[in-house]
Amino acid sequence: MKDFPDLGQIAVIGLGYVGLPLAVEFGKTRPVIGFDIDPHRIGELRSGMDRTEEVTADDLANARHLRFASDPGDLVAANIFIVTVPTPIDAHNRPDLTPLRRASETVGRALSQGDIVIYESTVYPGATEEVCVPILEATSGLTFNRDFFVGYSPERINPGDRDHRLPTIVKVTSGSTPEAADRIDALYAGIITAGTYKAESIRVAEAAKVIENTQRDLNISLVNELAIIFNRLGIDTGAVLQAAGTKWNFLPFQPGLVGGHCIGVDPYYLTHKAEEIGYHPQVILSGRRINDGMGAYVAGQMIKSMMRKGINVAKSRVLILGLTFKENCPDLRNTRVVDILEELRDYGVQVDVHDPYADPDTARAEYGIELTGTPEAHRYDGVMLAVPHRAYLVRPAGWINRYAKNLSVIYDIKSALPREMADLRL
Repeated sequence: MKDFPDLGQIAVIGLGYVGLPLAVEFGKTRPVIGFDIDPHRIGELRSGMDRTEEVTADDLANARHLRFASDPGDLVAANIFIVTVPTPIDAHNRPDLTPLRRASETVGRALSQGDIVIYESTVYPGATEEVCVPILEATSGLTFNRDFFVGYSPERINPGDRDHRLPTIVKVTSGSTPEAADRIDALYAGIITAGTYKAESIRVAEAAKVIENTQRDLNISLVNELAIIFNRLGIDTGAVLQAAGTKWNFLPFQPGLVGGHCIGVDPYYLTHKAEEIGYHPQVILSGRRINDGMGAYVAGQMIKSMMRKGINVAKSRVLILGLTFKENCPDLRNTRVVDILEELRDYGVQVDVHDPYADPDTARAEYGIELTGTPEAHRYDGVMLAVPHRAYLVRPAGWINRYAKNLSVIYDIKSALPREMADLRL
């Protein structure tokens, strides 16, 4: 067996929210190939521009050893491959491993003796060795754990979070042999100031990742269900949570829409694997049903409130402020604001959507939504603050008075406004 490369070149496959910060961090001290199949993305990065806003132009400039490529032929120079491609779900909430399979094929064609392949994409326990490794063997002609080795180190990127960055988040690592695990752990230890945690196996690391977001999903589903109950009782949910929060061990979760590429997706990877082995999860899927239904619930509350005020719903116009899946972030993946939009349109409401962070081309391509540049003054029967971007929270009375009619409904989904400014809060 060939010795592991001590100073081998790294290739990061997929330069999105996860891959780019990783490539940049490694690229500060060692040779890195940042690979993406999108030539336009590569062109932007070479010019110093990151549309995800996860790294700055200075960050890219400081990664002196990082070069970008979209030609798979460039990958043969690497001997450590880190795969950070998306792992979405399909229309039936089943794992879609197509990007992962294709990335594995690409890496397999570049593999040589002694190489290491590390996966960071969220998967179900067992996927790395059951799905990815056979593809690597088939495309490379090499033998697993003799000619090449694999590892799994789950990503923990939180898009838009300026406090918890890649180096300051503990990194879980694992490898297919004890020696590979040590090598992979040492690799990440070189850039992770918060330290690493070496899991006992790849399957343990995979499972740890998938339950991190499943736990958050379930906690949010609980407070979402509480919000529905308290709304029927005429009790302000925010006030209840504030009172309960005075106890030292009460968990501070808030109701809201659950979107994004992680919390609203990862639980389905775990439930898929559970059902595959003959167990039908109940608690996890129950939480998913609640959270997946919140968009329709919010839209229904808006419609009821408009009707109580005597507003003709069929001739009404509503402005939704915010489309991204979370505040102060351009990420539109799996945003559940679209559920509200579709439900309101089913009632005959004309809906405009404004978001200073969202890319108009992406909104159009992914969801068929034409973002509104400048909303019309005093034109809206309802204004919904769906995503509390900073821009909306600076003098909020200004945009309320500017956009809403005298007779209108203001819905603050995440309770970001002073209570007296909104007719409805989730």
